[in-house]
Amino acid sequence: MNRHRPVDAVAVAVQVATFAARAEPSHGARAVCRRLLFDIAGLAVAARGTGYVAAALASAIGEGPCTALGHERRVGMYDAALINGTAAHGEDYDDTFEGGPVHAGAVIVPAVLAVAEQRDLSGAAAMRGVAVGTEVMCRLSLVAPQATHKAGFHPTAIFGAPAAAAAVSAAIGLEEEAIARALGISGSLASGIIEYLADGSSTKRLHAGAAAQAGLRAALLAEAGFTGPISVFEGAHGLYRAFAPSKTPDFSRLLDGLGERWALETLAFKPYACGTMTQPFVDCAIRLAAEGVRAEDIVSITCKVGEGTVHRLWEPLSEKHQPPNGYAGKFSTPYCMAVGFIARRAGLEQFTDECAHDPDVRKLAAKIRYEVDPADEYPRNFSGHLRAVLADGSERELNQPHMRGGAREPLSDSELEGKFNANLRFGGFDERKTESLKAVLQQIAGGGKIDLSAARS
Repeated sequence: MNRHRPVDAVAVAVQVATFAARAEPSHGARAVCRRLLFDIAGLAVAARGTGYVAAALASAIGEGPCTALGHERRVGMYDAALINGTAAHGEDYDDTFEGGPVHAGAVIVPAVLAVAEQRDLSGAAAMRGVAVGTEVMCRLSLVAPQATHKAGFHPTAIFGAPAAAAAVSAAIGLEEEAIARALGISGSLASGIIEYLADGSSTKRLHAGAAAQAGLRAALLAEAGFTGPISVFEGAHGLYRAFAPSKTPDFSRLLDGLGERWALETLAFKPYACGTMTQPFVDCAIRLAAEGVRAEDIVSITCKVGEGTVHRLWEPLSEKHQPPNGYAGKFSTPYCMAVGFIARRAGLEQFTDECAHDPDVRKLAAKIRYEVDPADEYPRNFSGHLRAVLADGSERELNQPHMRGGAREPLSDSELEGKFNANLRFGGFDERKTESLKAVLQQIAGGGKIDLSAARS
């Protein structure tokens, strides 16, 4: 590439590239990125014994300098991004951005850690890359809300590729023109359909890892001189025309205040191991149980929902009442509510295949219906509601006005530490290994040396 040849200054990719090359994360953004680092590492370790992570690890070719979190074997950079992204997103317990929705951490953190280990980057460079990539991913998801899902694609997969390209570019210090070309390349590497909803298969889990790998490759291709269209976002055959054709993109949502106001400061961390929009409904179900209502007392439950959530989380309703496995249950609001009501929690243990076939859970789930509320604020806000009719003729109505764990009601540091500790226990780490990993992650977040040996086992 001729580095002296100017690119079109009005192209969206150029403006994003300028941000990626020059951004200085705010104090709030840095604090959220520290939380992301811990949350993603804990989730990757929690999933290390699963069949889908074993398959991802088995697909790796050869050895390398990079860490597959929770595994002794060291792998190449691209394989590390794929494996760790797949593991971190695999149980749907990772962060979410309420305006999108997208899951940024499981894409951006694995991509940056992979290149950081490969090139011996500092923690400071890595954390700056995490901040840049997370911000870009959140803002990309706002440009044409709901349209990506409507077209049959997974926003995390589609917007993850350019966001990871921006993250890696920022971490390794690419110049603006190269970053713009990396974004252009990433558009041709983005992919991910949502047909996993049909049977609870593993492809959604793959999307985060594949996007991390794609963005990483795009950045390094651009660094080496490979070119991609700088009209990748707004072009006649660009990302939004291809993956979100039903809406005219509003690029002001991406560009206004970029580098001044950090959207990632509102990132939400999940209290429950299931789909994002189901979280407030689980809160309502657990509160109903806490009021002393028994499952056998319930005649029916009706929930007011946003229209945009119906096709993924409520329909076909008969199938959502009886998900084929625990993973499919994560994307069934009736199942999530039923298991939350009965167990009074919705952690990793509540989404096993055994739980999905529990007759008591299925019996309660079958009593749960929905009605579309035209006033629902989705996707700007994720809220929950239920109206329960009881056997004695009385009714109970509960509302959760926002997602707990989000900007309106964030999880405390102690709650997130408890989640991290529980995830490592679930993954088989004892207290000594847990404390060792904490120290390593603190060192990275503080800008120090990146040494992930404590994450290997």
